[in-house]
Amino acid sequence: GKVHWQNGQLITVQTPYEETQRVYYFREVSVEKKVPFTEDILYQDEHKIIVYKPHFLPVTPGGDYVNECLVHRLRIRTGIDTIAPAHRLDKDTAGVMLMTVNPDTRHAYHQLFLDGTIRKTYQAVAKLNDSLPTPALPQTWTVKNRLERGVPSFTMRVADGVSNSHSEITLLQINRGLGLFELEPVTGKTHQLRVHMQSLGMPILYDRFYPELQPKGDDNYQQPLQLLAKRLQFIDPITQQINDWQVNDLVI
Repeated sequence: GKVHWQNGQLITVQTPYEETQRVYYFREVSVEKKVPFTEDILYQDEHKIIVYKPHFLPVTPGGDYVNECLVHRLRIRTGIDTIAPAHRLDKDTAGVMLMTVNPDTRHAYHQLFLDGTIRKTYQAVAKLNDSLPTPALPQTWTVKNRLERGVPSFTMRVADGVSNSHSEITLLQINRGLGLFELEPVTGKTHQLRVHMQSLGMPILYDRFYPELQPKGDDNYQQPLQLLAKRLQFIDPITQQINDWQVNDLVI
């Protein structure tokens, strides 16, 4: 009763094989912790939902989380079981996300990311590099390098070779040795912004992966990763309306 076809029809040991079909299964975890933060729906129509995802909440099921994820919460909250994410956002990252609702128009929103016609702006807080001279703000960096899977494989590392990642990073404010940065990913590699900030000698505050992987343990809700998907801008491919969604700044 936990394996079924995409249309919801159950699969049993007597079900005939069907080629090139997608199969779904229900995975269970022994204990699933409640994430004590709430998502916020910023906008909803028949094609999409714009949502604020809090820190610590995964977008989709994975690891120790099945029901405690953004997709499941939104499906329960709205009664719409076709909700799916149009892009990724790390579990530890908060911010604005685009979710698709209508399977018939979903591809149009995915195409925004493939074509690079959607603009994502992030903010981060990091301890300033001691070797960084007191700058006249704003100060900018263009970071281009090659990112490959690290060890363990869920981490990324800078490798030799032709660059496959590109971020534009700007220091906006300084306060007590900390900097508030604006980050624009031109490409979309896994953990790109986190690794690019590390490569500048300024890893994002409370990052448990970079520059050194921390032992696995319970999330510290008092110290969320200081990375925020601040703003999402695009022209809706269905309505042709300009969309510009943003949330409050990080504070230093």
